[in-house]
Amino acid sequence: MTAPVRAPATTAPGDRRDALVRIENVAKTYTARRGAGAVTALEDIDLAVARGRVLGVIGRSGAGKSTLIRLVNGLERPSRGRVVVDGAEISSLPESALRRERRGIGMIFQHFNLLSARTAAGNVALPLEVAGADRAAIARRVAELLDLVGLGAQADRYPAELSGGQKQRVGIARALATNPKVLLSDEATSALDPETTRSILDLLGRINRELGLTILLITHEMAVIRAIADEVAVLDGGRIAESGDVFEVFTRPRAAITRTFLDEETGRTLPPALAARLTPGPAIPGEGRQAVLRITFRGPHATDPVLAQLTREAGIPAGILSGTVDEIAGRPFGTLVVGIPPDAGTVERATGFLAARGLDVELLGTLDLAGWQRSAVPADLSPVVSRIVSHVA
Repeated sequence: MTAPVRAPATTAPGDRRDALVRIENVAKTYTARRGAGAVTALEDIDLAVARGRVLGVIGRSGAGKSTLIRLVNGLERPSRGRVVVDGAEISSLPESALRRERRGIGMIFQHFNLLSARTAAGNVALPLEVAGADRAAIARRVAELLDLVGLGAQADRYPAELSGGQKQRVGIARALATNPKVLLSDEATSALDPETTRSILDLLGRINRELGLTILLITHEMAVIRAIADEVAVLDGGRIAESGDVFEVFTRPRAAITRTFLDEETGRTLPPALAARLTPGPAIPGEGRQAVLRITFRGPHATDPVLAQLTREAGIPAGILSGTVDEIAGRPFGTLVVGIPPDAGTVERATGFLAARGLDVELLGTLDLAGWQRSAVPADLSPVVSRIVSHVA
Protein backbone atom coordinates (compact mmCIF):
# COMPACT_ATOMS: atom_id res chain seq x y z
CA MET A 1 0.00 0.00 0.00
CA THR A 2 1.51 3.32 -1.04
CA ALA A 3 1.33 6.60 0.83
CA PRO A 4 -1.75 8.61 -0.12
CA VAL A 5 -1.51 11.60 -2.45
CA ARG A 6 -3.21 14.38 -0.53
CA ALA A 7 -4.85 17.56 -1.70
CA PRO A 8 -3.79 20.74 0.15
CA ALA A 9 -5.35 21.10 3.62
CA THR A 10 -8.29 23.50 3.68
CA THR A 11 -8.95 23.82 7.42
CA ALA A 12 -6.91 24.11 10.59
CA PRO A 13 -7.57 23.18 14.23
CA GLY A 14 -9.49 25.74 16.26
CA ASP A 15 -7.84 28.55 18.21
CA ARG A 16 -6.82 27.15 21.62
CA ARG A 17 -5.57 30.34 23.25
CA ASP A 18 -8.79 30.69 25.25
CA ALA A 19 -8.49 27.23 26.78
CA LEU A 20 -10.65 26.48 29.79
CA VAL A 21 -8.90 23.14 30.38
CA ARG A 22 -5.17 22.71 29.84
CA ILE A 23 -3.32 19.42 30.23
CA GLU A 24 0.37 20.19 29.99
CA ASN A 25 3.13 17.59 29.57
CA VAL A 26 1.25 15.16 31.79
CA ALA A 27 2.39 11.65 32.65
CA LYS A 28 0.78 9.20 35.05
CA THR A 29 2.59 6.17 36.40
CA TYR A 30 1.15 3.64 38.84
CA THR A 31 3.33 1.60 41.15
CA ALA A 32 2.46 -2.05 40.69
CA ARG A 33 1.86 -4.25 43.70
CA ARG A 34 4.25 -6.84 45.06
CA GLY A 35 7.32 -5.29 43.51
CA ALA A 36 6.26 -5.91 39.92
CA GLY A 37 7.50 -2.49 38.81
CA ALA A 38 5.69 0.61 37.55
CA VAL A 39 2.91 0.85 34.98
CA THR A 40 2.73 3.96 32.81
CA ALA A 41 -0.89 4.85 31.98
CA LEU A 42 -0.20 8.21 30.29
CA GLU A 43 2.92 9.82 28.83
CA ASP A 44 3.58 13.27 27.30
CA ILE A 45 -0.07 14.37 27.17
CA ASP A 46 -0.66 17.92 25.93
CA LEU A 47 -4.29 18.89 25.35
CA ALA A 48 -6.44 21.99 25.56
CA VAL A 49 -10.20 22.44 25.53
CA ALA A 50 -11.21 25.91 24.37
CA ARG A 51 -14.00 27.66 26.24
CA GLY A 52 -17.40 26.60 24.92
CA ARG A 53 -16.00 23.83 22.73
CA VAL A 54 -16.32 20.03 22.78
CA LEU A 55 -13.16 17.90 22.79
CA GLY A 56 -13.55 14.17 22.30
CA VAL A 57 -10.84 11.71 23.34
CA ILE A 58 -11.13 8.35 21.60
CA GLY A 59 -9.17 5.18 22.21
CA ARG A 60 -9.36 1.46 22.81
CA SER A 61 -9.82 -0.07 26.24
CA GLY A 62 -6.61 0.38 28.19
CA ALA A 63 -5.49 3.42 26.17
CA GLY A 64 -5.55 5.64 29.28
CA LYS A 65 -8.85 7.48 28.70
CA SER A 66 -10.32 6.99 32.17
CA THR A 67 -7.05 7.97 33.82
CA LEU A 68 -7.03 11.16 31.76
CA ILE A 69 -10.49 12.24 32.84
CA ARG A 70 -9.76 11.41 36.49
CA LEU A 71 -6.79 13.77 36.31
CA VAL A 72 -9.03 16.62 35.16
CA ASN A 73 -11.41 16.32 38.13
CA GLY A 74 -8.59 15.71 40.59
CA LEU A 75 -9.45 12.11 41.46
CA GLU A 76 -5.91 11.30 40.36
CA ARG A 77 -2.74 13.39 40.53
CA PRO A 78 -0.28 13.38 37.64
CA SER A 79 3.19 11.94 38.14
CA ARG A 80 4.47 14.80 36.01
CA GLY A 81 2.98 17.90 34.41
CA ARG A 82 0.04 20.19 35.18
CA VAL A 83 -3.75 20.09 34.84
CA VAL A 84 -5.34 23.54 34.87
CA VAL A 85 -9.09 24.25 34.83
CA ASP A 86 -10.13 27.90 34.44
CA GLY A 87 -6.83 29.10 35.92
CA ALA A 88 -6.81 26.75 38.90
CA GLU A 89 -4.05 24.14 38.90
CA ILE A 90 -6.11 21.10 39.82
CA SER A 91 -3.03 18.89 39.96
CA SER A 92 -1.52 20.75 42.93
CA LEU A 93 -4.46 21.98 44.99
CA PRO A 94 -4.85 20.85 48.60
CA GLU A 95 -7.91 18.69 49.23
CA SER A 96 -10.06 21.46 50.71
CA ALA A 97 -9.49 23.78 47.73
CA LEU A 98 -9.93 20.87 45.32
CA ARG A 99 -13.38 20.15 46.74
CA ARG A 100 -14.42 23.75 46.02
CA GLU A 101 -13.05 23.59 42.47
CA ARG A 102 -14.88 20.33 41.77
CA ARG A 103 -18.19 22.20 42.04
CA GLY A 104 -17.23 23.78 38.73
CA ILE A 105 -16.50 20.41 37.10
CA GLY A 106 -19.57 18.32 36.26
CA MET A 107 -19.20 14.57 35.71
CA ILE A 108 -21.36 12.10 33.76
CA PHE A 109 -20.65 8.42 34.39
CA GLN A 110 -20.96 5.36 32.17
CA HIS A 111 -23.20 3.47 34.61
CA PHE A 112 -25.12 6.54 35.86
CA ASN A 113 -24.04 6.23 39.56
CA LEU A 114 -27.49 7.19 40.84
CA LEU A 115 -28.53 6.57 44.44
CA SER A 116 -31.23 3.92 44.31
CA ALA A 117 -32.95 5.18 47.48
CA ARG A 118 -33.41 8.69 46.03
CA THR A 119 -35.88 9.83 43.40
CA ALA A 120 -34.77 11.51 40.18
CA ALA A 121 -35.28 14.87 41.89
CA GLY A 122 -33.40 13.68 44.97
CA ASN A 123 -30.41 12.59 42.91
CA VAL A 124 -30.25 15.94 41.12
CA ALA A 125 -30.56 17.78 44.45
CA LEU A 126 -27.66 15.94 46.09
CA PRO A 127 -24.73 18.16 44.96
CA LEU A 128 -26.75 21.26 45.88
CA GLU A 129 -27.38 19.87 49.34
CA VAL A 130 -23.68 19.13 49.76
CA ALA A 131 -22.90 22.71 48.66
CA GLY A 132 -25.25 24.05 51.36
CA ALA A 133 -27.91 25.65 49.13
CA ASP A 134 -31.23 26.49 50.76
CA ARG A 135 -34.25 24.25 50.18
CA ALA A 136 -36.21 26.71 48.05
CA ALA A 137 -33.25 27.34 45.74
CA ILE A 138 -32.67 23.59 45.46
CA ALA A 139 -36.31 22.94 44.52
CA ARG A 140 -36.23 25.64 41.82
CA ARG A 141 -32.93 24.43 40.37
CA VAL A 142 -33.96 20.75 40.36
CA ALA A 143 -37.23 21.51 38.56
CA GLU A 144 -35.40 23.65 36.01
CA LEU A 145 -32.82 20.94 35.28
CA LEU A 146 -35.30 18.08 35.04
CA ASP A 147 -37.28 20.14 32.52
CA LEU A 148 -34.07 20.83 30.61
CA VAL A 149 -33.34 17.11 30.20
CA GLY A 150 -36.97 16.23 29.45
CA LEU A 151 -37.79 14.50 32.73
CA GLY A 152 -40.05 16.99 34.49
CA ALA A 153 -42.82 14.36 34.73
CA GLN A 154 -40.47 11.75 36.22
CA ALA A 155 -39.21 13.83 39.15
CA ASP A 156 -40.65 11.46 41.79
CA ARG A 157 -39.59 8.21 40.15
CA TYR A 158 -36.77 6.08 41.51
CA PRO A 159 -33.89 4.81 39.34
CA ALA A 160 -35.38 1.30 39.20
CA GLU A 161 -38.44 2.82 37.51
CA LEU A 162 -36.43 4.60 34.80
CA SER A 163 -34.98 3.39 31.51
CA GLY A 164 -31.26 3.55 30.83
CA GLY A 165 -31.64 6.73 28.80
CA GLN A 166 -33.73 8.35 31.52
CA LYS A 167 -31.15 7.42 34.15
CA GLN A 168 -28.44 9.07 32.08
CA ARG A 169 -30.59 12.18 31.71
CA VAL A 170 -30.85 12.32 35.49
CA GLY A 171 -27.07 11.95 35.63
CA ILE A 172 -26.67 14.86 33.22
CA ALA A 173 -29.06 17.03 35.22
CA ARG A 174 -27.14 16.20 38.41
CA ALA A 175 -23.85 17.08 36.71
CA LEU A 176 -25.28 20.50 35.80
CA ALA A 177 -26.70 21.24 39.26
CA THR A 178 -23.88 23.47 40.48
CA ASN A 179 -23.51 25.42 37.21
CA PRO A 180 -20.18 23.83 36.24
CA LYS A 181 -17.64 25.47 33.95
CA VAL A 182 -16.79 22.19 32.26
CA LEU A 183 -18.67 18.92 31.82
CA LEU A 184 -16.73 15.63 31.80
CA SER A 185 -18.31 12.60 30.13
CA ASP A 186 -16.84 9.18 30.89
CA GLU A 187 -18.20 6.76 28.24
CA ALA A 188 -21.65 8.21 28.94
CA THR A 189 -23.38 6.39 26.07
CA SER A 190 -21.58 3.04 25.94
CA ALA A 191 -24.24 1.30 28.07
CA LEU A 192 -27.08 2.57 25.87
CA ASP A 193 -28.72 1.33 22.70
CA PRO A 194 -28.08 3.27 19.44
CA GLU A 195 -31.36 5.19 19.46
CA THR A 196 -30.95 6.25 23.08
CA THR A 197 -27.32 7.15 22.40
CA ARG A 198 -28.42 9.54 19.65
CA SER A 199 -30.93 11.21 21.96
CA ILE A 200 -28.32 11.68 24.70
CA LEU A 201 -25.80 13.10 22.23
CA ASP A 202 -28.47 15.46 20.90
CA LEU A 203 -29.09 16.59 24.47
CA LEU A 204 -25.38 17.19 25.14
CA GLY A 205 -25.08 19.11 21.89
CA ARG A 206 -28.02 21.31 22.85
CA ILE A 207 -26.53 21.92 26.32
CA ASN A 208 -23.23 22.91 24.71
CA ARG A 209 -24.94 25.33 22.32
CA GLU A 210 -27.51 26.85 24.66
CA LEU A 211 -25.45 27.04 27.84
CA GLY A 212 -22.06 27.54 26.20
CA LEU A 213 -20.76 24.69 28.35
CA THR A 214 -17.29 23.31 27.67
CA ILE A 215 -17.33 19.52 27.32
CA LEU A 216 -14.54 16.94 27.50
CA LEU A 217 -15.76 13.47 26.64
CA ILE A 218 -13.99 10.16 26.35
CA THR A 219 -15.24 7.24 24.30
CA HIS A 220 -14.24 4.23 22.26
CA GLU A 221 -16.98 4.93 19.71
CA MET A 222 -16.11 7.03 16.68
CA ALA A 223 -19.79 7.77 16.05
CA VAL A 224 -19.92 9.67 19.35
CA ILE A 225 -17.02 11.89 18.34
CA ARG A 226 -18.48 12.52 14.90
CA ALA A 227 -21.87 13.47 16.36
CA ILE A 228 -20.82 16.06 18.91
CA ALA A 229 -17.10 16.94 19.09
CA ASP A 230 -15.41 20.00 17.59
CA GLU A 231 -11.93 18.57 18.09
CA VAL A 232 -10.60 15.08 18.76
CA ALA A 233 -7.55 13.48 20.32
CA VAL A 234 -6.79 9.86 19.46
CA LEU A 235 -5.21 8.07 22.42
CA ASP A 236 -3.14 4.95 21.86
CA GLY A 237 -1.05 3.19 24.50
CA GLY A 238 -1.13 6.18 26.83
CA ARG A 239 0.06 8.66 24.19
CA ILE A 240 -1.73 10.98 21.80
CA ALA A 241 -1.41 9.47 18.33
CA GLU A 242 -2.89 12.57 16.68
CA SER A 243 -5.25 15.42 17.46
CA GLY A 244 -7.00 18.35 15.84
CA ASP A 245 -10.20 19.38 14.09
CA VAL A 246 -12.60 16.43 13.89
CA PHE A 247 -13.18 16.75 10.15
CA GLU A 248 -9.46 17.02 9.38
CA VAL A 249 -8.43 14.11 11.59
CA PHE A 250 -11.14 11.74 10.40
CA THR A 251 -10.91 12.59 6.71
CA ARG A 252 -7.10 12.69 6.62
CA PRO A 253 -5.97 10.24 9.30
CA ARG A 254 -2.22 10.14 9.92
CA ALA A 255 -1.99 7.50 12.65
CA ALA A 256 -2.59 3.80 12.13
CA ILE A 257 -5.01 3.65 15.07
CA THR A 258 -7.15 6.42 13.56
CA ARG A 259 -7.27 4.65 10.21
CA THR A 260 -8.38 1.50 12.03
CA PHE A 261 -11.33 3.35 13.62
CA LEU A 262 -12.28 4.71 10.21
CA ASP A 263 -11.93 1.37 8.46
CA GLU A 264 -14.28 -0.20 10.98
CA GLU A 265 -17.01 2.43 10.84
CA THR A 266 -16.98 4.32 7.54
CA GLY A 267 -16.75 1.66 4.83
CA ARG A 268 -13.17 2.39 3.83
CA THR A 269 -12.36 -1.30 3.56
CA LEU A 270 -12.86 -3.54 0.55
CA PRO A 271 -15.55 -6.21 0.73
CA PRO A 272 -13.91 -9.40 2.02
CA ALA A 273 -14.21 -11.22 -1.32
CA LEU A 274 -12.24 -8.47 -3.06
CA ALA A 275 -9.76 -7.95 -0.22
CA ALA A 276 -8.81 -11.63 -0.49
CA ARG A 277 -7.70 -11.06 -4.11
CA LEU A 278 -5.81 -7.82 -3.45
CA THR A 279 -2.01 -7.73 -3.65
CA PRO A 280 -0.81 -4.66 -1.66
CA GLY A 281 1.96 -2.48 -3.05
CA PRO A 282 2.65 -0.94 -6.46
CA ALA A 283 0.29 -1.73 -9.31
CA ILE A 284 1.13 -4.93 -11.21
CA PRO A 285 0.31 -4.68 -14.94
CA GLY A 286 -1.37 -7.61 -16.63
CA GLU A 287 -4.56 -8.84 -18.21
CA GLY A 288 -7.43 -9.33 -15.78
CA ARG A 289 -5.89 -7.01 -13.18
CA GLN A 290 -7.00 -3.68 -11.78
CA ALA A 291 -5.05 -1.09 -9.82
CA VAL A 292 -7.17 -0.29 -6.77
CA LEU A 293 -7.42 3.33 -5.63
CA ARG A 294 -9.15 4.65 -2.52
CA ILE A 295 -10.47 8.16 -3.14
CA THR A 296 -11.55 10.38 -0.25
CA PHE A 297 -14.13 13.07 -1.03
CA ARG A 298 -14.08 15.95 1.44
CA GLY A 299 -16.18 19.04 2.03
CA PRO A 300 -17.10 20.98 -1.12
CA HIS A 301 -15.70 18.24 -3.38
CA ALA A 302 -17.78 15.43 -1.88
CA THR A 303 -20.45 15.59 -4.59
CA ASP A 304 -18.27 16.38 -7.61
CA PRO A 305 -18.67 13.93 -10.56
CA VAL A 306 -14.95 13.19 -10.57
CA LEU A 307 -15.14 9.64 -11.94
CA ALA A 308 -17.05 10.90 -14.95
CA GLN A 309 -14.44 13.63 -15.33
CA LEU A 310 -11.63 11.08 -14.98
CA THR A 311 -13.07 9.03 -17.85
CA ARG A 312 -14.11 11.94 -20.07
CA GLU A 313 -11.17 14.31 -19.60
CA ALA A 314 -8.29 11.94 -18.82
CA GLY A 315 -9.51 8.93 -20.77
CA ILE A 316 -9.12 6.60 -17.77
CA PRO A 317 -12.02 4.21 -17.08
CA ALA A 318 -12.80 3.57 -13.42
CA GLY A 319 -15.05 0.89 -11.95
CA ILE A 320 -16.55 1.32 -8.48
CA LEU A 321 -15.60 -1.54 -6.15
CA SER A 322 -17.08 -0.17 -2.93
CA GLY A 323 -17.93 3.14 -1.34
CA THR A 324 -19.84 5.20 1.16
CA VAL A 325 -21.10 8.75 1.60
CA ASP A 326 -21.34 10.12 5.14
CA GLU A 327 -21.17 13.29 7.21
CA ILE A 328 -18.56 14.32 9.77
CA ALA A 329 -18.97 17.44 11.91
CA GLY A 330 -21.86 18.48 9.67
CA ARG A 331 -19.78 18.37 6.49
CA PRO A 332 -20.05 15.81 3.67
CA PHE A 333 -17.44 13.09 3.44
CA GLY A 334 -17.24 10.04 1.21
CA THR A 335 -14.93 7.22 0.21
CA LEU A 336 -14.84 5.34 -3.07
CA VAL A 337 -12.64 2.35 -3.85
CA VAL A 338 -12.23 2.05 -7.62
CA GLY A 339 -10.40 -0.14 -10.11
CA ILE A 340 -8.46 1.35 -13.03
CA PRO A 341 -5.99 -0.03 -15.62
CA PRO A 342 -2.87 -1.12 -13.68
CA ASP A 343 0.00 0.27 -15.77
CA ALA A 344 2.20 2.74 -13.88
CA GLY A 345 1.58 5.66 -16.22
CA THR A 346 -2.19 5.39 -15.91
CA VAL A 347 -2.03 5.14 -12.12
CA GLU A 348 0.22 8.20 -11.92
CA ARG A 349 -2.03 10.23 -14.23
CA ALA A 350 -5.17 9.21 -12.33
CA THR A 351 -3.78 10.08 -8.89
CA GLY A 352 -2.49 13.43 -10.15
CA PHE A 353 -5.81 14.23 -11.86
CA LEU A 354 -7.82 13.47 -8.72
CA ALA A 355 -5.48 15.21 -6.28
CA ALA A 356 -5.60 18.35 -8.44
CA ARG A 357 -9.37 18.42 -7.82
CA GLY A 358 -9.05 18.47 -4.05
CA LEU A 359 -9.28 14.72 -3.41
CA ASP A 360 -7.01 12.41 -1.42
CA VAL A 361 -5.95 9.31 -3.34
CA GLU A 362 -4.29 6.14 -2.07
CA LEU A 363 -3.09 3.18 -4.12
CA LEU A 364 -4.13 0.06 -2.21
CA GLY A 365 -2.59 -2.48 -4.58
CA THR A 366 -3.62 -4.75 -7.44
CA LEU A 367 -6.82 -6.74 -7.74
CA ASP A 368 -6.49 -10.00 -9.68
CA LEU A 369 -9.79 -10.83 -11.34
CA ALA A 370 -8.49 -13.28 -13.97
CA GLY A 371 -10.17 -16.66 -13.75
CA TRP A 372 -12.69 -15.52 -11.19
CA GLN A 373 -15.90 -17.17 -12.33
CA ARG A 374 -19.16 -15.27 -12.47
CA SER A 375 -20.61 -17.68 -9.90
CA ALA A 376 -17.96 -16.52 -7.43
CA VAL A 377 -19.18 -12.93 -7.43
CA PRO A 378 -21.06 -12.16 -4.17
CA ALA A 379 -24.54 -10.76 -4.65
CA ASP A 380 -23.79 -7.62 -2.65
CA LEU A 381 -20.93 -6.42 -4.86
CA SER A 382 -21.39 -3.42 -7.13
CA PRO A 383 -22.85 -4.19 -10.58
CA VAL A 384 -19.78 -2.47 -11.97
CA VAL A 385 -17.58 -5.11 -10.32
CA SER A 386 -19.80 -7.86 -11.71
CA ARG A 387 -19.34 -6.50 -15.21
CA ILE A 388 -15.56 -6.34 -14.72
CA VAL A 389 -15.44 -9.93 -13.50
CA SER A 390 -17.69 -11.17 -16.32
CA HIS A 391 -15.46 -9.46 -18.86
CA VAL A 392 -12.18 -10.96 -17.67
CA ALA A 393 -13.43 -14.43 -16.62
